[in-house]
Amino acid sequence: MPEPKDALYKVVEISRVFDEEIEAELNRWTAEGFRFESIHFVTQPGNRRPSMAFLFFSRGAGEGGGKT
Repeated sequence: MPEPKDALYKVVEISRVFDEEIEAELNRWTAEGFRFESIHFVTQPGNRRPSMAFLFFSRGAGEGGGKT
């Protein structure tokens, strides 16, 4: 589904990649009116545990208030 031209996007970096941290950020930004789009994990060679994660959100410009 294409986003409107006036869509707002939010990228959240998480440096402590634990379920509680991810859950807290998901709850925080969806409560602000953003729609969760995806999560991307960063790993180091030879280590399967992610060292950081990026959460991607979007919303229409008229959804959920002003710019954040």
